[in-house]
Amino acid sequence: MEHSFEPLKNDLIVRAAWGQAVERPPIWVMRQAGRYLPEYHQTKGTRDFFECCRDPEVSSTLTLQPIERFAGLIDAAIIFSDILVIPQAMGMLVEMVDKKGPTFPNPLKSPSDLQYAELMQRHVDVSTELDYVYRAITLTRKKLQGRVPLIGFCGAPWTLFCYMVEGGGSKLFKEVKTWIYKYPDEAKALLQKIAELCVDYLALQVKAGAQLIQVFDSWAGELSPASFKQFSQPYLEYIAKHLPPKLKELGLDPVPMIVFPKGAWYALDAACDMGYNVVGLDWLHAPADAVKTVGDRLIVIQGNADPGVLYGSRASITQVVKEMVEGFGWATRKKGWIVNLGHGITPFVNPDDLRFFFEEVHRLTKEAQ
Repeated sequence: MEHSFEPLKNDLIVRAAWGQAVERPPIWVMRQAGRYLPEYHQTKGTRDFFECCRDPEVSSTLTLQPIERFAGLIDAAIIFSDILVIPQAMGMLVEMVDKKGPTFPNPLKSPSDLQYAELMQRHVDVSTELDYVYRAITLTRKKLQGRVPLIGFCGAPWTLFCYMVEGGGSKLFKEVKTWIYKYPDEAKALLQKIAELCVDYLALQVKAGAQLIQVFDSWAGELSPASFKQFSQPYLEYIAKHLPPKLKELGLDPVPMIVFPKGAWYALDAACDMGYNVVGLDWLHAPADAVKTVGDRLIVIQGNADPGVLYGSRASITQVVKEMVEGFGWATRKKGWIVNLGHGITPFVNPDDLRFFFEEVHRLTKEAQ
């Protein structure tokens, strides 16, 4: 079923992501729909987090909250969902535990685990298992009425694998390191299966109405450079290589693709050659150094203010924005940069301080013209 949506009134981020020169750098922030907003808590009520993700009406309401609150200041919406919907679709139980975060009560122990064999053999139909995400995307596109584009996303295979074997977030990453150094072939087989599901899932998000996609490799920085080349990079490349033909097969136009290998500062050069249009940077990168690394490649950089600055003074926020505007060379380049934080906005941030961040980006980039 093809959808008809209103034409885009603001296509700034789409043009910027394709590498075109633009009148100002587009802005959005990771986790912009979320718990720092009082209206998020009102809408969520007593619902479980994943219950919100699975209810298209609630998901679309939450997605639109920052677009309405910061109208005219931000240039994209990102669907309210979670990276762990893929392990859920694969048949693993994931619960959101208060003060602990996402938890897998029965994580993958080893390749001899019956659950591993079942996961590898199971045919996963993401079109039916994750139908609620597509319905939320279509509903959100309709509600947006072309105000800004809608971003779809997935977790990277490596990051999803980490959660599936660690059972949640981790400090030591003991279980996943055991897998890659003791059972590398079995780890790679599962990573490949996840990568294939990511391609199907992202393609169906685009079919439902997503206009850009982002792949979040949140735990990329836990890998050494040599391990990154084995256990993350090939699967990120697989997604970038196979998504465009999959979209073509579905009769869809290509969309800009963003990759965000958080913490893997050593992999920026490699990330520029993975086949994505945009590379997200965390706050461990100096903007000017990143621009040098990209060189004359047609790669757009996204980022990269430290989210922690939003706990600071207005003067600190101004300073960080100024450093980005100068470091990314906005005054001379006029392209190649999408403004974002270096990771998701953190809890307890005052929304007015985020508004000030947005306003300073508008002001300082205009001054730099």
